[in-house]
Amino acid sequence: MKGGGVAEWQITDVQKALKGADYPASGEELARLAEDNGADSDLVAKLGEIGEATGPDDVMREFKGQVTGR
Repeated sequence: MKGGGVAEWQITDVQKALKGADYPASGEELARLAEDNGADSDLVAKLGEIGEATGPDDVMREFKGQVTGR
């Protein structure tokens, strides 16, 4: 985590974590997939907070300001 307690991830980290995702998906489903894909625990936890995502764009909106490398 970087200053201020806000985690930041590279967009490629998020993409790798969600490789193989089927949408719509709940945050729990995305978190499980990310864990299976080897994502770090902070990213898994953040994904678990999402209500439901209809696609990758929904996920990225949840991460606004926390993803770098766009």
